[in-house]
Amino acid sequence: MNAPLTILGSGMAGLGLARQLRARQPDRPITLITADSGDEYAKPLLSTGFAKGLAPDALATRSALDVADELKLVVRTHTRVEALDPAAREVLIGAERLAYDELVIATGAAPQPPFAIDAALRHRRVFTINDLDDYRAFHAALAGLGRPARVAIVGAGLVGCEYANDLAAGGHAVALVAPESAPLARLLPEPLGQALAGELAAAGIELHLGRSVTALEHDGGDLRLALDNGHGLDADLVLVATGLAPRRELAHAAGLETSAAGIHTDRRLRTSAPGVYALGDVACVEGINAMYVQPLQASVKALAATLAGTPSAVRYGPWPVIVKTPCCPVVALPPHTTPARWRIEGEGIDLTALAEDENERLMGFALTGACVRRKVELARAAPALLI
Repeated sequence: MNAPLTILGSGMAGLGLARQLRARQPDRPITLITADSGDEYAKPLLSTGFAKGLAPDALATRSALDVADELKLVVRTHTRVEALDPAAREVLIGAERLAYDELVIATGAAPQPPFAIDAALRHRRVFTINDLDDYRAFHAALAGLGRPARVAIVGAGLVGCEYANDLAAGGHAVALVAPESAPLARLLPEPLGQALAGELAAAGIELHLGRSVTALEHDGGDLRLALDNGHGLDADLVLVATGLAPRRELAHAAGLETSAAGIHTDRRLRTSAPGVYALGDVACVEGINAMYVQPLQASVKALAATLAGTPSAVRYGPWPVIVKTPCCPVVALPPHTTPARWRIEGEGIDLTALAEDENERLMGFALTGACVRRKVELARAAPALLI
C-alpha cells in the first residue's frame, strides 16, 4: 500500500506535485493543506490581468473542490499549520495532530514590505499580490472605486514593473517608487534598466527612482506616501512589491536546517529531517533558491519521481527569465556570481548585455526590445545554474 503523503501549500509547486504524483501513483493517499482558497491558477498570469480586464475567477482554472475531485485528494483550504513534529511525523493544526509518512513543504515565499502597514489599511487600501486571493482583494478595491485609480507601486523589481505596465495599460494612473536608480536592478545592468525606465515613462507611468518611502499617511481620504526627498505622493491604492522571503518559519521552529535563503535541501529536495521535503520558492537547493517558474517545474518533476520510488536529482538549466513588460520586452539570465564585466551592444531600447568572467566566458545575459529574440541562442551558450 502506498504511504500517506501530506503537502503544505497549493501554489504551482504543491498542486503541480500532486498532479504529477497522481499520474504515477493513482491510489496513494494525499492530503493537501493550504492557507488560501486552494483554487488552481497560473501565478504568472496575475500580473497580466488588469490590462485584459480579467476578473479573478477568469484566472482560476479549477476550484479547490474540482481539484480534490479530479486528483482524488483531501484538500483542506483556509487552514493554517501551526507547527511540525518531525520526530512523531505529525503536522499540528490547533489541537489536531495529523500524521504523515512523507511531508512536502511547499509554502512559497511571503512579501516583505519595507515599512509598517496599518492594520486598518491592509487589504483595503494597501496591498501585496502573491496569490489569487491577494489578486481578488486588489481587484475588488479597484472595482469599488468605480473609476480609474491612482495606484502607487513601491518597488521596481520584476513584480513591480510587471504590475506597473499592466495597470497602466488597464487605464489606471500609476506611480512607481524605488530606491534604485533604474528598474530591475537585480536583472539588468544600468543602461538596460534605463532603457526600460524610458519606455515605462513613455507608457504614462510616473517614475520616482532613487527615492524611498519614509512614511505612509492616511487622513480618511487619499493615501499619501512621504518620500525621502521631502515630496509626497497621493494615491487611492498602494501596491507593495519589494521582494519575497521564503516562508521557512515552520521548518525553522521544527529544527530543520534553514537560512534566509530558505529551507536547505539536497538535490533530491530532502531536508535535514527524515521524510520531509521542501519544494518551490521555500526551498534552497544546494545553496540556490531560484524563484522562477522553470526551476520550480524541474523540481516538481524530480520530486514526483523520487516520491514514486525513482530517486531523481534536480537540475537547473540555463533558463532565462522573461519579464512581462510589453512596453519594453525584457529577458534576462542573471549571472550566479558578480561578472568581471558587462559587454553591452545595440542602440535605443534594442540592447544586448553579456555578462563575462575574466576569461571572457559567458556567465549570463540581459536583453531588451527586439534583442529578446536572441534568448534561445544565448541560453544555449550560457552555463547551467545547477548541473
